[in-house]
Amino acid sequence: MWDSDPRRRGLAGAVAEAIIARCSPVKTMQALEAGCGTGLVSMAIAPLVKQLTAIDTSQEMLHVLQEKIRSLGLLNVETALLDLSSPSASVERQQSFDLIYSSMTLHHIRDTAGFLRRIATLLAPGGSIAIADLEREDGHFHDDPNEEVHHGFDRTELTAMMEAAGLQGISFNTIYTMNKKSSEGKTTAYPVFLCTATKG
Repeated sequence: MWDSDPRRRGLAGAVAEAIIARCSPVKTMQALEAGCGTGLVSMAIAPLVKQLTAIDTSQEMLHVLQEKIRSLGLLNVETALLDLSSPSASVERQQSFDLIYSSMTLHHIRDTAGFLRRIATLLAPGGSIAIADLEREDGHFHDDPNEEVHHGFDRTELTAMMEAAGLQGISFNTIYTMNKKSSEGKTTAYPVFLCTATKG
């Protein structure tokens, strides 16, 4: 099961802790997670905000999260099957959010700049964005050579894209290191950053 992987749980815990420390979620906030998976990060954020919308492209992942929401009796979390990397995607109710975050999602999105522009339009003035993802890596994080992913991100290049999306106060912190064994048996350390910014 996805949630039973200690590496995933460790990463999710580090991401949630870093988002809480950097963005200071409070009970007045509307929050959105893009690429929520089974909600490992959102389960830590949800108790701290007024309302949380968790979106993903996998109905299977959302089913797992929906069962967590039911079992815990959470009333402030809603889910949606939605691909925000698509230019035609829109969030129901066209609301704006005080906090938008993602964890290990950005490197799966082909048009990074377009995605950042779209989520920036969903951010309320003064709102915060927090993106956790891989530093530029050697291309071996994903073993499948046919999988279309970015091999992490260069901080300078990502900063330029975020500025072009109208975001400011951009900062990076290394928050976790994933040690991953390749199909050839080689273990490599992959640093994960949290990039935060605000909408002016």
